[in-house]
Amino acid sequence: MKKQAAKSLRAFAIELAIYSVLVTVYFFLVLHLLGEWLYHLEAQHRYMYALVALLLIAGQAVALDAVTTLLFRLLRGRWR
Repeated sequence: MKKQAAKSLRAFAIELAIYSVLVTVYFFLVLHLLGEWLYHLEAQHRYMYALVALLLIAGQAVALDAVTTLLFRLLRGRWR
């Protein structure tokens, strides 16, 4: 049982490291590509900005969850 727990912990640590890199890349990508547009949108159309921000948050959650699930399945399969 300890061997299985060690494998699970290792897979989780790798997944967490990859996930944190993906979140950081996503943040800087959105900042670089959409930063100025979002700034002007916030200054001129606050309600539209709020909607776009919520859509970006939801999109990030769905996309990163899918990537994380895929990585978790691949990592679990490799160490079984």
